[in-house]
Amino acid sequence: MTYKPTIVVPARLESTRFNRKLLHEINGKPLILWTADRIKEQAPEYPLYFAVDAPELEKCLVDHGFRVIMTSKEHLSGTDRIAEANKQIGAKYLINVQGDEPLIQKQAIELLADNLMATDTMVTLATPFKTREDFEDPNQVKVILDESGHALYFSRAAIPYNRDTKGGFPSESPNGPSCYKHIGLYGYTKTFLERFVSMEVGELESCEKLEQLRVLEKGYKIQVAISETQTIGIDTQADIDVFKSYLSS
Repeated sequence: MTYKPTIVVPARLESTRFNRKLLHEINGKPLILWTADRIKEQAPEYPLYFAVDAPELEKCLVDHGFRVIMTSKEHLSGTDRIAEANKQIGAKYLINVQGDEPLIQKQAIELLADNLMATDTMVTLATPFKTREDFEDPNQVKVILDESGHALYFSRAAIPYNRDTKGGFPSESPNGPSCYKHIGLYGYTKTFLERFVSMEVGELESCEKLEQLRVLEKGYKIQVAISETQTIGIDTQADIDVFKSYLSS
């Protein structure tokens, strides 16, 4: 691929589950910088911006040489934040990497980019579940796909419910629908991003607190590419402990 989409990292300082998470220091370094340095290392050929809502985040990133755009504190989602930032950037294709993904890999970015260039709407990634614990964890989002690889539904619940086996981890139901672990990376065309943020928040999004459900509820499709690469997203203190273990291994 010669043309590279622009990576924009939406960064909100306040967090419901883990307050000021992005400035939480891990081995003396804020989480947002672990992610920033990782993207720079893994995908240096991609234009990179950070869309932030707080001067503390701006200073942290600018002091380390990263490009930052200040955005409104009022945004309800990272996608809304990216849309505001792109009014200045003007990119045709955009990739949303979460600020709490300090182990993002080039393979995942390339897979997302390749699929993005073949669509006129929106793409995301998923990976097979490895453990029952993850499958049953509401912090690990599940996605079910149709036969063409488009998302049918995203949920925090362990779906689908197999009546015959009274639930069941996906690997225990080989003949059932495939449920994957959603990886919170997205790609959008500029046109669809603008359309997305003009949509009203739907009931499903409000219920599950998953912004991608807005797209499905309004009748649009989301292409889902399957990656074998696992990531460590930081949502809880336990995730930080896992990341520290990785760093020391």
